[in-house]
Amino acid sequence: MSLSSSLANALTGLNAASRGAAVISSNVANATTPGYARRELHLSAAALGGYGAGVRVDGVTRAVTQPVLNDRRVADAESGNADLRRAFLDRIETAIGDPGEASSLGGRYAALESALVSAASRPDSGVRLQEVLTAAQALTGTLGRLNDTIQGARMEADAQIAKEVATLNTSLQGIADLNVKITSFRALGQDVSALMDQRQTLVDRVAEIVPVREMPRAGDQIGLYTTGGAILLESQPQPVGFSGVGVITADMTITSGALSGLMLGAVQLPTGDPGPMGGGRLGALFAVRDGLATNAQTQVDALARDLIERFQAPGPDATLLPGQPGLFTDGGGVVNPLTEAGLSGRIAVSGLADPAQGGALWRLRDGLGAAAPGNVGDATLLQGLNAALTQTRVPASGGFSGTARAAAGLAAAVLSGISSARQTAEDGRTAAATRSAALSDLLAEDGVDTDAEMQRLLLIEQAFSANARVIQSVDDLIRQLIGL
Repeated sequence: MSLSSSLANALTGLNAASRGAAVISSNVANATTPGYARRELHLSAAALGGYGAGVRVDGVTRAVTQPVLNDRRVADAESGNADLRRAFLDRIETAIGDPGEASSLGGRYAALESALVSAASRPDSGVRLQEVLTAAQALTGTLGRLNDTIQGARMEADAQIAKEVATLNTSLQGIADLNVKITSFRALGQDVSALMDQRQTLVDRVAEIVPVREMPRAGDQIGLYTTGGAILLESQPQPVGFSGVGVITADMTITSGALSGLMLGAVQLPTGDPGPMGGGRLGALFAVRDGLATNAQTQVDALARDLIERFQAPGPDATLLPGQPGLFTDGGGVVNPLTEAGLSGRIAVSGLADPAQGGALWRLRDGLGAAAPGNVGDATLLQGLNAALTQTRVPASGGFSGTARAAAGLAAAVLSGISSARQTAEDGRTAAATRSAALSDLLAEDGVDTDAEMQRLLLIEQAFSANARVIQSVDDLIRQLIGL
């Protein structure tokens, strides 16, 4: 080997060592940077005319196990989906309250029953009649607050859907732009690892909203498909359309056209879980707005209807004419099954028994239709009202199993159903989070290990020193040859 060849070979070794040191420096500096993938320098033997010509730098690649990354993204989406479901159900469960608490829905039913029993023992007591009125009003107030809580959650979900869709569209456009840059820069022979890191971060952001699969395409580009089969990005991103509303009432549904669904390009998509865009935060938000919340509303409205129908004529109050409302009313009237949606927000105690509305407390004892006070010692009606409250009957709505229940038992069934659904969502979140953690650990094996990087750096320093000594030796030989 000639001195010039030796010098050229050593110079390629110095260049390779320098590139290797730069790669390790980048790895160590970004060990904790989200979205950063460990760089690997690839070298090969160079040849010229059939003879060794040192070492050639083939390029820098990112260490990513794509199938594991795809699975982790799906697990993250499932975890986010279950967490939003759990949060909503927990919110409703909290609003209903623990049956042992006086302010809970179950506590309100118990308080009304207790007040009726107490008043029946002393029907002449105005104080005890007032306690009946107060307990009844507290019960309707709790039902009203439940209605407000449910509709508030629906409005929040609708607003969040709009934000998620905006983020989704922005991220998809960013990925498409990076696809073009990566292809262009690669064609110019430039390192595109940083651009690919940026793209991975954006894909991760998309995957939290909707679970996606990343598909490789020519020129280091990628396509994105949801696990439900929707095409989000293929050459160009598909725009996702959604129109939020400011206020949502119980009667507003996506089926009626009062609420917006999702558009993917020019195609109307089914929403919620399962569905083409289901499985992540977006699917959960639609499930809350159009499924979980509406189901909860239906059951709470069924409680209100059950209360009204228990006391309306013909019922315990013989002073009422057929078709007249009793102690509880729908805005002063009886229930219309066609307008039951939102009934829990409209239920009220009859103004005939409320002095604040021009009524009189004695009507709780003598009848809402009575023209004048009766026997102050007659507890017949108060006993009848309590019997109506505790009587087992099959609710007319709400999708219950058909089992006859007392009013308080029906409320307990609602709480039980909500609690069971919340626990299921909690279990789903735990399972998804565990799976995500396990997959993240697998990905971490491809991540930056600073100890290993420092060991590689020592080897590179040795290689650098060795090549430097070769150059020094060649320099010494050349000096001897020219007589210096």
